[in-house]
Amino acid sequence: MHAPLDVVVLASGRGSNLRAILDACAAETCTARVVAVVSDKPDAPALALARAHHLPAIAVALEGKADRPAWDARLADAVAAFAPKVVVLAGFMRIVGPAMLARFPNAIVNVHPALLPAFKGSDGPAQAIAAGVRLSGCTVHLVDAGVDTGPILAQAAVRVEPGDDAASLHARIQRAEHVLLPAVLDAIARGAMVLGAPPRLVGDAAPTEARAVLFAPPLR
Repeated sequence: MHAPLDVVVLASGRGSNLRAILDACAAETCTARVVAVVSDKPDAPALALARAHHLPAIAVALEGKADRPAWDARLADAVAAFAPKVVVLAGFMRIVGPAMLARFPNAIVNVHPALLPAFKGSDGPAQAIAAGVRLSGCTVHLVDAGVDTGPILAQAAVRVEPGDDAASLHARIQRAEHVLLPAVLDAIARGAMVLGAPPRLVGDAAPTEARAVLFAPPLR
């Protein structure tokens, strides 16, 4: 029996991936434990969701481009106060900087709405539609100093259906994210996945569930 994996979630918006993690933890399908939620937006619905679950909800606002290094240091301090093993970027619309990367090396995980390395940066679903691809999806990866360039932990594929626009594709990708992200956290918590450079599964006897996370079949 593994101890719960203490996680701080960073979110800028409504917190749908945060909700998916919390639901999976409540259902005991994920042995991670959210210990705090931090946002760059004081009015983010994700913070209200955290409070509804009796979790610390912290806002660390960015006041302008000149404030970015100081903001990054404040963010690192706020997150470190909860001593997480993993930091999860779940709809966090800021690029974390050197202070965060130094404080949490190989321990910051992001979920991105595309099959990286394709369609990095913003609007992954819109990029997929514009490119005319027939398959998109989501990627859970480690965060490094680049933009969506860190080592890939897991991916899930989503078909691009005839008539899809960016919004309808994104909605379907988000449903895949809500399955994949808690599964990755559970694999880390159980020791079936070890974060590092590169991440790895533990031995040939790694649980079947972890292999399914790494090689997830297409999800609709």
